[in-house]
Amino acid sequence: MHAASLESSPRLQQALDLLLDGRERSTLEIIAGARVCAVNSVIAELRANGFEIRCRQASDRGGRVWLYRLDLDDPATAEKASKFRQLELEA
Repeated sequence: MHAASLESSPRLQQALDLLLDGRERSTLEIIAGARVCAVNSVIAELRANGFEIRCRQASDRGGRVWLYRLDLDDPATAEKASKFRQLELEA
Protein backbone atom coordinates (compact mmCIF):
# COMPACT_ATOMS: atom_id res chain seq x y z
CA MET A 1 0.00 0.00 0.00
CA HIS A 2 1.18 3.50 -0.79
CA ALA A 3 0.18 5.77 2.09
CA ALA A 4 -0.54 9.43 1.43
CA SER A 5 1.42 12.02 3.36
CA LEU A 6 -0.55 13.72 6.11
CA GLU A 7 0.82 17.09 5.01
CA SER A 8 -0.61 16.76 1.50
CA SER A 9 -3.83 14.82 2.16
CA PRO A 10 -6.97 16.71 3.21
CA ARG A 11 -8.66 13.32 3.59
CA LEU A 12 -6.16 12.21 6.24
CA GLN A 13 -6.18 15.63 7.88
CA GLN A 14 -9.98 15.56 8.23
CA ALA A 15 -9.90 12.10 9.80
CA LEU A 16 -7.07 13.01 12.17
CA ASP A 17 -8.84 16.21 13.17
CA LEU A 18 -11.88 14.14 14.19
CA LEU A 19 -9.76 11.68 16.19
CA LEU A 20 -7.70 14.31 18.02
CA ASP A 21 -10.00 14.35 21.05
CA GLY A 22 -8.90 10.78 21.86
CA ARG A 23 -12.47 9.44 21.96
CA GLU A 24 -13.47 6.17 20.36
CA ARG A 25 -15.22 6.64 17.05
CA SER A 26 -17.13 4.08 15.03
CA THR A 27 -16.56 3.57 11.33
CA LEU A 28 -19.84 5.38 10.63
CA GLU A 29 -18.90 8.31 12.88
CA ILE A 30 -15.63 8.71 11.01
CA ILE A 31 -17.35 8.52 7.63
CA ALA A 32 -19.89 11.17 8.64
CA GLY A 33 -17.65 13.38 10.76
CA ALA A 34 -14.57 13.44 8.54
CA ARG A 35 -16.42 12.99 5.24
CA VAL A 36 -14.17 10.10 4.16
CA CYS A 37 -14.73 6.63 2.73
CA ALA A 38 -12.75 3.44 3.28
CA VAL A 39 -12.09 4.14 6.95
CA ASN A 40 -9.87 1.09 7.32
CA SER A 41 -7.59 2.49 4.60
CA VAL A 42 -7.56 5.95 6.18
CA ILE A 43 -6.60 4.42 9.53
CA ALA A 44 -3.85 2.36 7.89
CA GLU A 45 -2.49 5.50 6.22
CA LEU A 46 -2.54 7.46 9.48
CA ARG A 47 -0.64 4.60 11.09
CA ALA A 48 1.88 4.70 8.22
CA ASN A 49 2.30 8.41 9.04
CA GLY A 50 3.35 7.45 12.56
CA PHE A 51 0.10 7.65 14.55
CA GLU A 52 -0.84 4.89 16.97
CA ILE A 53 -4.54 4.15 16.53
CA ARG A 54 -6.28 1.52 18.63
CA CYS A 55 -9.06 -0.53 17.13
CA ARG A 56 -11.56 -2.87 18.70
CA GLN A 57 -14.73 -4.61 17.74
CA ALA A 58 -17.88 -4.09 19.80
CA SER A 59 -21.52 -5.17 19.73
CA ASP A 60 -24.14 -2.62 18.82
CA ARG A 61 -27.84 -3.46 18.75
CA GLY A 62 -27.16 -7.05 17.82
CA GLY A 63 -24.53 -6.19 15.22
CA ARG A 64 -20.82 -5.55 15.32
CA VAL A 65 -19.04 -2.25 14.91
CA TRP A 66 -15.39 -1.27 14.70
CA LEU A 67 -14.23 1.46 17.05
CA TYR A 68 -11.06 3.51 16.51
CA ARG A 69 -9.21 5.71 18.99
CA LEU A 70 -6.10 7.84 18.56
CA ASP A 71 -3.73 6.66 21.32
CA LEU A 72 -2.66 9.94 22.91
CA ASP A 73 -0.91 7.97 25.68
CA ASP A 74 1.69 6.94 23.10
CA PRO A 75 4.45 9.61 23.31
CA ALA A 76 5.19 9.68 19.58
CA THR A 77 1.50 9.97 18.71
CA ALA A 78 0.95 12.70 21.31
CA GLU A 79 3.88 14.67 19.90
CA LYS A 80 2.68 14.33 16.29
CA ALA A 81 -0.88 15.25 17.33
CA SER A 82 0.40 18.34 19.12
CA LYS A 83 2.36 19.44 16.04
CA PHE A 84 -0.71 18.87 13.85
CA ARG A 85 -2.89 20.97 16.20
CA GLN A 86 -0.32 23.76 16.13
CA LEU A 87 -0.27 23.76 12.31
CA GLU A 88 -4.07 23.96 12.30
CA LEU A 89 -4.01 26.95 14.65
CA GLU A 90 -1.50 28.72 12.42
CA ALA A 91 -3.56 28.12 9.27
